[in-house]
Amino acid sequence: MAAKEGLAYCNRLFAIERDLKDLTPEERYRRRLELSRPVLDEFLAWLVEQKEHALPKSAFGQAIQYCLGQWGKLEAFLKDGQLEIDNNWSERSIKPFVIGRKNWLFANTPKGAKASAREYSIVETAKENGLNPYEYLRYLFERLPNVDINDASVLDRLLPWSPELPESVRRRPSGGT
Repeated sequence: MAAKEGLAYCNRLFAIERDLKDLTPEERYRRRLELSRPVLDEFLAWLVEQKEHALPKSAFGQAIQYCLGQWGKLEAFLKDGQLEIDNNWSERSIKPFVIGRKNWLFANTPKGAKASAREYSIVETAKENGLNPYEYLRYLFERLPNVDINDASVLDRLLPWSPELPESVRRRPSGGT
């Protein structure tokens, strides 16, 4: 029963986030302080109270201890309206990397492994920015030999989030041609 109470606090926080998703980061920050801060304060008081009654070695006791130990990270989303309440985005981003890591055992050398990691990072960042990874890499391979790689402003125009990238590297909406 107590675990359900703890889950209810989390559900309340996520419900608040769903309601705030379309706000500007500034407004989301203000509303989080108004709506989420009190829920977090209640949750913290509940955790402290439950800690007194839970067996420390039980799964519930360990969950409470873990939550209290991570409290600063748990409430970090309150500090900036651009922060997410969870890390689902980053978890989804690294999932292919985790799945593929057995394949990278065959990189043969640390240099090969680093090269694979760099390539993976470029491809995933391109995807997250709505680019077609193949077209984006092709664009980079065509442009990079002809630019001054020591000029940060030139390199900035080649980054996956640059508005100056050509339309040809952008993904087309599903179903379109």
